[in-house]
Amino acid sequence: MPWTKERLEEVARSRLGGARLVVVANREPYLHVYDGFSHGEVGEDPPGIRCMKPASGLTTALDPVMRACGGAWVAHGSGPADRQVVDDHDRVLVPPEDPSYTLKRVWLSREEEQGYYYGFANEALWPLCHAVYVRPRFDSADWEQYRHVNQKFADAVLDEVGDGPGRPPAVVFVQDFHFALLPRLLKEARPDLVVLQFWHIPWPNREIFRICPWHDEILDGLLGNDLLAFHTQYHCNNFLDTVERGLESRVDMEHFAVTRAGHTSLVRPHPISIDPEVIHSFDPEDLQREETRLRKQYRLGNRPLLVGVERVDYTKGIPDRFRAVDRLLTLHPEFKGTFSFVQVGAPSRMHIPAYRHLSEELDALVEEINWRHGDNTWKPIVYLNEHHDTRRVHALYRMAAGCVVSSLDDGMNLVAKEFIAARTDLRGVLVLSKFTGAARELTDALLINPYSIDEFALALRSALTMPAAEQERRMRRLRAQVADNNIYRWAGMLLSEAGKLVEVVHGQGVAGGNGEARFGPPHWFPAGAAV
Repeated sequence: MPWTKERLEEVARSRLGGARLVVVANREPYLHVYDGFSHGEVGEDPPGIRCMKPASGLTTALDPVMRACGGAWVAHGSGPADRQVVDDHDRVLVPPEDPSYTLKRVWLSREEEQGYYYGFANEALWPLCHAVYVRPRFDSADWEQYRHVNQKFADAVLDEVGDGPGRPPAVVFVQDFHFALLPRLLKEARPDLVVLQFWHIPWPNREIFRICPWHDEILDGLLGNDLLAFHTQYHCNNFLDTVERGLESRVDMEHFAVTRAGHTSLVRPHPISIDPEVIHSFDPEDLQREETRLRKQYRLGNRPLLVGVERVDYTKGIPDRFRAVDRLLTLHPEFKGTFSFVQVGAPSRMHIPAYRHLSEELDALVEEINWRHGDNTWKPIVYLNEHHDTRRVHALYRMAAGCVVSSLDDGMNLVAKEFIAARTDLRGVLVLSKFTGAARELTDALLINPYSIDEFALALRSALTMPAAEQERRMRRLRAQVADNNIYRWAGMLLSEAGKLVEVVHGQGVAGGNGEARFGPPHWFPAGAAV
């Protein structure tokens, strides 16, 4: 039976046993801005304020889950008008056009955001976990803010689920590397909570992770989870190996579980995905008009397009793809003037020096390559260093002869799956880095090593020259893969496992008078068990 929103709703009702679902993420699925602030998706809001759905792989993946399941989403309130629309408990119902769940906003000071988010999360953990040769920066003041904000979010979650007698059961679904300490804080306050966490980025090998000065505290925090999930088995194995060599615990590699101080944490691969039906929410005629506008606005003519779409981040391999375009045109000058490479690069984390340096590098590369190969009527690279709404991005996907995803290291990469979902015409070629989680699923893409510029250039040439029949054959299989393993399956499998844990905690799994949740042996939940 295929996974759909309706099936997920049934799983949430039947498997969670009435437990409330609470998602915790740094980024909110909707933010409120004043009119004229930026481009976004408009909802029904007070005059002068409108609701935006920010560009984010995480929110794109989880919003349909919350629409299906209800509950609450706890997030940092970052929109300029966010405070104007919440109630006395910092809550607002979303989405505005069809309220389905509660968004609870947590307010952070500039110092808290700088230390917790820009500092420890993005200058320490992010480069630590991605094998892209950017040195992590470990600052004790940033670490203290990270600890403080994790406690602040724990307090907000406990405010949602209650911490007094007669508390109803709840499942807390924590997202990503911003909250490595949160699971332990929640379990210490309410041992009966079922806590699961999805780690959206890679997990490094143990020798890399041990350079972090606070590695023990991070591992202990994560082992507060009842279930910890990664995109791939490789990342699960790295985590278990890190724990086994670095922390007093019992690691069961056969059943992928860790027991520490009487509490068992399950470690599982659950590759994330998208809602492939989202393409049907766009009016085809409107998309066609947008394609015409884009070609005219950027002087693209009728040339085939190669397209890249992502945040400007050093993990995404954007300089490497520009150099691959340069190499293609150097080795095969007959391609000059025959195609354009359109790169959408949304500005990101410009407070951090490494990102500012990357932005400067990209500007210089575009200027150099366009000067070397272009002329007054054609530029090989069109670099759109700005935010684009989802309608425009989907128009670019539909226009593309090929979509290029060249991440140097990536937990999954949802752009690859979005491109496939957009290609209802069964055309287009996906050029995909081997170092993404998506490459393990999307084997009909042209898989590349983005560090090998010659190999990369050859793949771009193949994308531009692939016969229509081969495009269709590959795309048909890719679309079947994305349709079968969609966001509802990802959420359904995780919630099914959470439902088993609810039964354990609120059934025979709760021990004695101290309220400590005791779990059965790891073989209760064998790796790969059907749910």
